[in-house]
Amino acid sequence: MRTSFAATVLLVIALGVALTRPTPVRAQQQAGGARSARDPAPIDLTGYWVSYVTENWRYRMVTPAKGEYRRIPSSPAALPLINAWDPAADERAGNQCKSYGAGAIMSVPGRLHITWQDADTLRIETDAGTQTRLFHFSQSASAAASQASSGPRSWQGESTATWERATGGDGGGGGGSLRVVTSNLRAGYLRKNGVPYSERATVTEHFDVAPLPDGGRLLLVTTIVEDPVYLTGPYVVSPHFKKEADGSKWDPTPCSSTW
Repeated sequence: MRTSFAATVLLVIALGVALTRPTPVRAQQQAGGARSARDPAPIDLTGYWVSYVTENWRYRMVTPAKGEYRRIPSSPAALPLINAWDPAADERAGNQCKSYGAGAIMSVPGRLHITWQDADTLRIETDAGTQTRLFHFSQSASAAASQASSGPRSWQGESTATWERATGGDGGGGGGSLRVVTSNLRAGYLRKNGVPYSERATVTEHFDVAPLPDGGRLLLVTTIVEDPVYLTGPYVVSPHFKKEADGSKWDPTPCSSTW
C-alpha cells in the first residue's frame, strides 16, 4: 500500500511530539501570586476543529459489524457484552449516547468548539452527539471535581487538566501540551458496535498542536483508556483535528446508536 503525503506528514509530527513530550509544571503559579490557567497557556486550543480521520477509518466512519473488536484489548468479561450488542435496546433504554462518552468521543467524526468557560475551565463542545466536556485547572475546581466524583456518574465524567511545557520551550504556539485525566464515568462504548468500557475506567489525554505544511494547524489528541474490568491493558488511539476558520460548518446532531 502506498503511503499518502498526508499520512507521512502526520507520522513525522506524531514522532516529533512523542520525542518532545513536555514535563508537568504548575502553570497557575508565579512569583508574587497565583495566575489563572488561561493566561500562561503554552498552546492555544480555542476555536473550531474538524476531525481529520487518518487512523481506524473502518471503525470510525461506519458502524463496525457486531462482534468486531480487533485492536482493542478487550477482556474475557467484555466478550458477552460485545456479542450481545443491541442498538435498538440502547435506544429504548435512553442509552444512545453510550458511544459518545469521554472514552470515545474524540474519535467520533465531527467538529469541536473549544472555548474558555472561565479563566480556569476549558470547555469542549462536540457537534456529534452535542456533548460538553469541562476541563478544570484550578486547585479549587479540581477539588470540586473530586467531590463531584462521589456524585452521579456522567458520560463525560470529571476532568482535571494540567499544562505541560516542552523542555526549552518559549511558551509560544507548540511550546507545550495539555494533559487531562477523566474519571467518574458512566459505562460506555469504545466503538459504536458495543465494545465496552466500565464505570471504573480512567481516560488520560494529551492535547498537542502542530503546524501543517499548508499553513494550517493540527490538533493531536492521544487518548489512553484504562479499565480493570473490560480491558486487559491500555487502549490507545490518536485522533487528529484540523483548525477551521469559523463555525460556519458547525452542525449539532443528537446521539445515535447506529447513525
